[in-house]
Amino acid sequence: MNINQLETKSLYSQNPGNIVSDMDGEKVMLSVSNGKYYNLGELGGQIWELMKEPITIQELVTTLQSQYNVDPTDCKEHVTDFLSQLLEQGLVSIHS
Repeated sequence: MNINQLETKSLYSQNPGNIVSDMDGEKVMLSVSNGKYYNLGELGGQIWELMKEPITIQELVTTLQSQYNVDPTDCKEHVTDFLSQLLEQGLVSIHS
């Protein structure tokens, strides 16, 4: 999915069926459905945790900006790119 196709007002959440572990501050995940391992990294792991409950891209960006000194446009671009990758792998759901 192209990042331009992601709706900022849609809600995104984790899909069930993934085993996630914290390894020295980075999240590592096993997708039970496709058998692949993913290293989400520290920031990706934080985004993953924020998606336990449905959340918008704007809410993710606002939360991350409160914790990191990052340009809003850059933050949104990185969040949407990360979400696009998760969507391509079937790891998250979109709720309209």
